[in-house]
Amino acid sequence: MKHLNLLKTPAALLVAASALPYVAHAQDAQPQATDEAQDQLVSEDAIVVTATRREGTVQDVPINISAVGGEELVERRLDDLRELARAVPGVYIVDQGNRSGTPIVFRGLNATGLGSFDGNNDGGGTVATYVGEIPLYVDLRLKDMERVEFLIGPQGTLYGAGTLGGAIRYIPARPQLGEVSMAIRGDAYTYAHGDGISTDFGTTLNVPLGDSLAFRANFDVLQDEGFIDYPFAVQQAGVSNPDVISGDNLQPLEDVNYADIITARAALRYAPGDLLDVTASFHYQEDKTGGRQFSQARLSSFPVEIGKYESALRVPEPNKRTTTLASLEAELDLGFGKIVSATGYSTAEDDGQRDQTDLLIGLQYSYEAFPEFTSFTKEEGEEKTFTQEVRFVSDWDSPFSLIAGAFYLDQEIDTISNEFTPGFDRFAVAEFGGVQLRPDALEYSAPFLADLTEKAVFGEVSYQITDAWQVTAGGRFYEYELETQAAADLPLFRTVFLGEDPDSIIYDFSEGGQEDDGFLFKFNTSYEVSDDVLVYGTVSQGFRIGNSNSTAPCPDPLPSNQIICALPNEVEYTADKTTNYELGFKTQWFDRALTLNGAIYYIDWQDPQIASATLNGQSPITINGAGARSQGFEISGLWEITENLSVSGNYSYTDAQLTDLSPNIIPVIFPPGYDNAFVDGLDGDRLPGSPEHLGGFAVDYDRPISADWDLSLSYGMYAQSDVLTRTGARGDSLTLPGFDIHQASVGFENRSGTRVILYADNIWNEFAETGVRVTPAWDQTVVDINGDPVYQRSYGTFVAPPRRIGVRVSQEF
Repeated sequence: MKHLNLLKTPAALLVAASALPYVAHAQDAQPQATDEAQDQLVSEDAIVVTATRREGTVQDVPINISAVGGEELVERRLDDLRELARAVPGVYIVDQGNRSGTPIVFRGLNATGLGSFDGNNDGGGTVATYVGEIPLYVDLRLKDMERVEFLIGPQGTLYGAGTLGGAIRYIPARPQLGEVSMAIRGDAYTYAHGDGISTDFGTTLNVPLGDSLAFRANFDVLQDEGFIDYPFAVQQAGVSNPDVISGDNLQPLEDVNYADIITARAALRYAPGDLLDVTASFHYQEDKTGGRQFSQARLSSFPVEIGKYESALRVPEPNKRTTTLASLEAELDLGFGKIVSATGYSTAEDDGQRDQTDLLIGLQYSYEAFPEFTSFTKEEGEEKTFTQEVRFVSDWDSPFSLIAGAFYLDQEIDTISNEFTPGFDRFAVAEFGGVQLRPDALEYSAPFLADLTEKAVFGEVSYQITDAWQVTAGGRFYEYELETQAAADLPLFRTVFLGEDPDSIIYDFSEGGQEDDGFLFKFNTSYEVSDDVLVYGTVSQGFRIGNSNSTAPCPDPLPSNQIICALPNEVEYTADKTTNYELGFKTQWFDRALTLNGAIYYIDWQDPQIASATLNGQSPITINGAGARSQGFEISGLWEITENLSVSGNYSYTDAQLTDLSPNIIPVIFPPGYDNAFVDGLDGDRLPGSPEHLGGFAVDYDRPISADWDLSLSYGMYAQSDVLTRTGARGDSLTLPGFDIHQASVGFENRSGTRVILYADNIWNEFAETGVRVTPAWDQTVVDINGDPVYQRSYGTFVAPPRRIGVRVSQEF
């Protein structure tokens, strides 16, 4: 093995170097290249990317792209999207832990209050994610990756799935022909506020099965012990009084936000020559979590002090999410161009439980009168998706070049949410005139079915006006059709108060859906001022389909009893669209010792989709706002001061706000009590969910310490300004304070493939709040039938992990 390159050191997680061309080896990105080509690419420190459907370096591609190679993912310990995104300018991840989803925000394109993301698992919906060539949202663990690419801005003329704000491409390592290799890896770490040792073990194997056939597989198991406690969980729901804070009622739970994650992939590659290259893959990821990464230290009405890493919720909230993907990717070289086919079939299954007590108290149907009241949900969902994309990429000797493709998606969704209120039937019979019991305690049940079909044709034509100047025009025509069925039932109410069968469930399905079509365009031009200076400009459009909300329509007239339903304007929401204007530059100076890249942009966002809630029952829904825009700039740089010392950094500024009056987009309540209404968003209101200022820097030092060993030292810092949790800070919004996190590592690597990294993350144990659940207005105390206090416990904040200290060891064979 060669000496460690100073740009390959295990730098801090939160640095900007991934936006630059140096941070991945070309052999990681293009393992099939010849040795001569490899030497050429390595000497230029260039990461090879295929974001534009043609190979090129990050510095040469005339769009806003950042990329991190597989070697850098390993050495910088970038194991998931939350860690990786902090290194990319213009990208912000709302870190809510493994239980509550990971919204992805590019350039401030988010209009949804942060409290509405709890439980979602779609990445926020504005950014498309790809595994290889297949569109699929999954918070994928970054194991055995060739590279990860971040494409900032709409990409609908190059990719099958529509993208509103950009795309993330996970590129797994392909099986290598004629090469036997194996790697084993292990990590052990501990949190400052958790018990036990967390571990992460895995292996990768590559085996040739002939001259043109190879197999590759990886398997990894993470057991994160967690650090959030539920000290006020009840002994038995419906029997224990959750508001009598004593040992007889409580069963404290420790480290509930644990995560047990299995990640596996198997791939078979057939490449008989330069003409054909086919890879069949199967991905599997299973995420098991025990609870939210959620602190309720801000609760003021609770009778005892709650610690920074404690929650006052009453029941455990486990969740199991299983994602699979079977794919077949084939490339046929015709001589004058390539035909690429990508076929994928994915499934995603969710099975979880949540504490629902506070939502039902907030409905003001006297649930809190029952002293032992505790409610929880059981939620199950399944999503099946088939996609097919075919495209042609020209390779002819002409100033003209062409990319043309077609895309098809067929997706089925089947979900059901059940709410249980143990013991409430007995209380209702005794105190509220109920006539019989409901043994299963099923209070609410809501199934939802959806069938989506999407088709698109897309492409780009480029013309090389001179050797230095090119122009590209692209377009996308799309159409989609969505059919839905939704129902809701209140079984406990019907049984207890109306005397219907104790086990009856009645689903009166309402059919809905929508269909639409449209056209998007893109224009791009770039000019190479010199070999080391490129300027470019882009105008592109993005699109996201509409949908029906999974809440049954309200009957007419509305009944006086409890009901959860959607008014006519709450039944569905329409598509939204962005138009992105951008000017950028990519430069290298002083014999390429200094790299400096940047961009300025303006994004017009029409009819932004915003998470809200129904007026009747506070059921989560999505609505459309009137309009928004985001503008700002990004800059990143890397300076190789000496052969052994480098400094890197990035900074982004984002100004995102509404551009028009958007009526009724912010649900609010009015204490005391929970009477609810909606607040308008006003022109000029800042959008929630991302900071205005975001950046970081790192210092890396690397040198040999013996004939066999190299030493690397790194220190990095990431910082962000405050984040609004609701549009314009309206509706009793909480503003999350800014914070900075520091990290450091010491690494050793020898010539036989052994690597050891000692590290500390969040060195100063910063308490960083990254998200919120509801608003401070929910921090109230009501009373039960005896006049005793009942403590509302919805309000709290999601938090980043505390200080983590660990050691990581790997061996390559």
